[in-house]
Amino acid sequence: MTTALRPLSTGELLDRTFFLYRTHFGLFLGLFALPHLFVLAYQCIGLTFQSPNPQLPNILLNAVWSMGAGFLSLAASAASQAATVIAVSEVHLDRPAGVADSFSRVKGQILPVIGLSLLVGLAAGAACIALLVPGILLFVMWSLAVPAKVLENRGVLDSMSRSMDLTKGNRWRIFVIWLLFILLGIGVGLLLRWPVELAAGVSSIFAMQRTAPVWQAALLGVSFISESLVGPLATIAFSLVYYDERVRKEAFDLQLMMTTLDAPAIPGSPAQVGA
Repeated sequence: MTTALRPLSTGELLDRTFFLYRTHFGLFLGLFALPHLFVLAYQCIGLTFQSPNPQLPNILLNAVWSMGAGFLSLAASAASQAATVIAVSEVHLDRPAGVADSFSRVKGQILPVIGLSLLVGLAAGAACIALLVPGILLFVMWSLAVPAKVLENRGVLDSMSRSMDLTKGNRWRIFVIWLLFILLGIGVGLLLRWPVELAAGVSSIFAMQRTAPVWQAALLGVSFISESLVGPLATIAFSLVYYDERVRKEAFDLQLMMTTLDAPAIPGSPAQVGA
């Protein structure tokens, strides 16, 4: 059994997150980059159909295309998160993991994870608009809903309830981790974006508009790179938090050890990781 399956401090959780990301970089990059490549292609195709003419048909076409891009982005994020949770579960428990295998194991989970993400985002987002602190608290309370959904095959509402139970007593630590990766994502995005913005500003001096399709495509490419590089980190971290909370509250390490010891006595019945 992996020595990491024990209660971890916040520092150890972060160290484990970056260790897994570094040692399995290709795996996690592929899990996030492949679905978002379709989003990038869709967005770039949309640039070729955009018209600066502010007529109603053009406005409606752009609005419909943007809605399609939003839904495709949501689906790509759901697929990436679900597959990454599976991959983290495998490598954290010292088992082999691959890009194709991770995606194949969550193909029936994509629509439920999309629904879960929408429900969490709308409910917590509305709470943030009404009053900031309760909204942030809801995001923290439901931060383990996706790992619970994917690894325990629960329903959407049951996964949200399960996350609330698992996070109880450690929400301040989860908030710190959540805030850290938000700031990291913003920082990396700005760091990658400013050279493109600078080049676009220079080109505007020579009569090339900053809003030209080439610069819009460049910014979309930067967003894709940023999402692919930083996106896996938060999912890895919260997958590890999920296991850490189960170890603390349910002695999951002992459960897994007993299941592993009993497994040879029941041929053909592999241990269920998340159950």
